[in-house]
Amino acid sequence: MSTAAHLAHTASAAQSVRGPATPVATSAAPDVDVATLMADMGLRAVAARRKLALASAETRAAALVAAAAVIRRASAGILAANAEDIAEARANGQTEAYIDRLALDEARINAIADGVAAIAALPDPVGRVLATFERPNGLVIQRVSTPLGVIGIIFESRPNVTADAAALSLKAGNAVILRSGSDSFRSARAIARAMSEGLAAAGVPADAVQLVPTRDRAAVGEMLRGLNGAVDVIVPRGGKSLVERVQNEARVPVFAHLEGLVHVYVDAEADPETARTVVMNSKMRRTSICGAAETLLVDRAAAGRLLAPLVSMLLDAGCEVRGDAEVRAADARVTDVSEADWSTEYLEAIISVRLVDGLNGALEHINAYSSQHTDCIITENVDKAERFLNEVDSAIVLHNASTQFADGGEFGFGGEIGIATGRMHARGPVGAEQLTSFKYKVRGAGQTRP
Repeated sequence: MSTAAHLAHTASAAQSVRGPATPVATSAAPDVDVATLMADMGLRAVAARRKLALASAETRAAALVAAAAVIRRASAGILAANAEDIAEARANGQTEAYIDRLALDEARINAIADGVAAIAALPDPVGRVLATFERPNGLVIQRVSTPLGVIGIIFESRPNVTADAAALSLKAGNAVILRSGSDSFRSARAIARAMSEGLAAAGVPADAVQLVPTRDRAAVGEMLRGLNGAVDVIVPRGGKSLVERVQNEARVPVFAHLEGLVHVYVDAEADPETARTVVMNSKMRRTSICGAAETLLVDRAAAGRLLAPLVSMLLDAGCEVRGDAEVRAADARVTDVSEADWSTEYLEAIISVRLVDGLNGALEHINAYSSQHTDCIITENVDKAERFLNEVDSAIVLHNASTQFADGGEFGFGGEIGIATGRMHARGPVGAEQLTSFKYKVRGAGQTRP
């Protein structure tokens, strides 16, 4: 049986069990098995993608503006759902850093809506002519950007990813199937419902945004198998265990988003005030994001004037500092560091500190422990900075700037699905432009190949 026929057959079976298609945000009926449910979602996503392909850039932008408006109007319901998620997370013993990633308030909901509206206003990434060339035989060939198709996004605690990922996917003409983490399930469901309502009001298929309506982990396995050919790419956004499962089991292409083992290296030729402000912001502005610094490396040659002020500043700000005997000598409040710390993404107010022998020592440490996410050098020596930027093989490398700029919004992308740390197709912040592929349009005048 062909893929299309199989999808149609599965969808027909699902209809007979569930009746008419249900809104994306409802819970799965207990008498429907996950495989049938997910196959039906895949079929509906493919149908929505085909309609999206015919929608103009103006229509897609208007749909996102409408979705943003509905998110604002639905804020009370979204907050109520989020309160239930938070109560459950606290009852399950989640840390305050985890709760911070999960929590919404009026300001964060407004920021979510602002983000969707900002994505709507971005230049359309579909239909761009990427290259044009003419062959000796007179054929004119254009490379033109196109949507990827159906994107499956699996994320964990951050409910704002629901809107960010859906908006970016739609901006690029893609349908999206979202699978939220169990802890953010109610919040994500409320946001997805609001977005679908806005899309439908603007004449765009509501099924262009679907949230998996079950917490059953089997749904993830179905997505990784591609939903009978419906899913074109998977984007995981979460912890190491999630990303490892996706990379091990996926039968469709993956935009990998590994943990943020983010380093800041303070060189002997760093300006002390720049070092203080950049280190503080990199670590403490928001400790629970993947761009937060987790390791501070300081040039041993400047330890006498740089180490103690930086360590004391972090400790005074409420950050736990872990280090070896050299670092502990700078401040008695420093605790012991272990080998495991150098490979730990804390996502809370903890940082590991090490003295290294200049730029070579910093590069050696980063190459050994980096997750190729984001790394930074603080120095006034331009040659050292350029060497760092060239030799550190991370998706984002910075000079004299906070690692918390590792964000699609800060890059002008309007938002991001995640920071891709792989090397294929997309790398760094994955925005709407990175969610496109391309095709070749070839125009001739009757040419034949000899």
